Amino acid sequence: MPENWKTYNLGELVDLKQGLAINKKTNHLLCDAGINSIPLFKIRDLLNDTVEHYVKADEVPRQCIAKKEDLIYSRTGQVGHIFKGKVGCIHNNCFKIIPSEKLDSGFLYHYLKNPVIRQYANDIASGSVQKDLNHTAFKSIPIKVPENLQEQKSIASILSALDDKIELNLQMNKILEEMAMALYKHWFVDFGPFQDGEFVDSELGEIPKGWEVLTLSDVTSKITDGAHHSPKSVEEGKPMASVKDMDHWGFNIETCRKISEVDYLKLTNQGCRPLKNDVVIAKDGSYLKHAFVIEKDLDIVLLSSIAILKPNGKLNPHLLNLNLKLDSVKTRMKAIVSGAAIQRIVLKEFRKFLIIVPPKQIQDSALQSIENLMEQCWNNNSENQTLTKLRDTLLPKLISGEVRVKDVEKTLTEVL
Repeated sequence: MPENWKTYNLGELVDLKQGLAINKKTNHLLCDAGINSIPLFKIRDLLNDTVEHYVKADEVPRQCIAKKEDLIYSRTGQVGHIFKGKVGCIHNNCFKIIPSEKLDSGFLYHYLKNPVIRQYANDIASGSVQKDLNHTAFKSIPIKVPENLQEQKSIASILSALDDKIELNLQMNKILEEMAMALYKHWFVDFGPFQDGEFVDSELGEIPKGWEVLTLSDVTSKITDGAHHSPKSVEEGKPMASVKDMDHWGFNIETCRKISEVDYLKLTNQGCRPLKNDVVIAKDGSYLKHAFVIEKDLDIVLLSSIAILKPNGKLNPHLLNLNLKLDSVKTRMKAIVSGAAIQRIVLKEFRKFLIIVPPKQIQDSALQSIENLMEQCWNNNSENQTLTKLRDTLLPKLISGEVRVKDVEKTLTEVL
């Protein structure tokens, strides 16, 4: 440990404020969204960036209300997630962390984001079925801190800069995809450029003459899913992804489980590896929550919760991907989804699912703009993968003092 660092228990440096328990005594605080209401943040809301319930702002205990700068920590069930930037009332499955003047809030935020610390918190939480981390246990977590508050702030600043750049790329990608979807709808849903032409009836309503209604099997050489068995995990090996490892634009390799080279090659030969121009979709859970085009062959195999579509040239992969993301398509897709607890696309019916397919020359005309937007998204996503890997490598080293601020400033300047 560096000379000017000191080890504490968190209880020496922070105070905690419990969230609001919703029960018979407090149920009257729930209300509809409105002028005098604030969001009630349960863990799933914080994780998914959603709001399901609201409470009366004037009647909620002040200690339960989080301001934008406050740190919120999950303590029940999914223990050890840390959040900031939320304004509202926190639920009883979380608490607020209030650092003392000796501890920078940003440094603490990144310290608690360290996967090692999150695992430690889970290990000391009580309960076998549902974990619960009480205040005493949380306050016993050890923390190494530079005694110089400015050094704490500098460490937090580096990690926050990486977080901010990653978030900016995500926001840019959201805008770029919205632009691509708007163009797609103009051409292939509203038929904007073809309104003066002739239309004919089809199974999916009126379409321009010369267009077709085809099944997904008609526009693909194969529709399959990943492995239906789960090989043994290994410490070092090849990544294997499930739906939980998908995000909006790709796979998070860092969260994937690892399998042996032998199992990887076996599953690759079985068609479980996504290749360039394949379209992959989340088949299980929140079906179609994630769908994207594979821009290059990936050194990864997939589990059966993910479907793989291999376009055969009749419909461009990007147009197929955007088609699957249409709200109207997702609504029709409900007819081929089974399961109560876990919704799942029935692959047999999925292959027969109908879509509208324009002539090749019309696809090519629309793609000049759409593919450019998609390429920008892919570049942003590739940059995010690099930045995420750098951040996740630096985080434990910076907050432990293994790497000092001056050692990474040049690297940070190069990537940001």
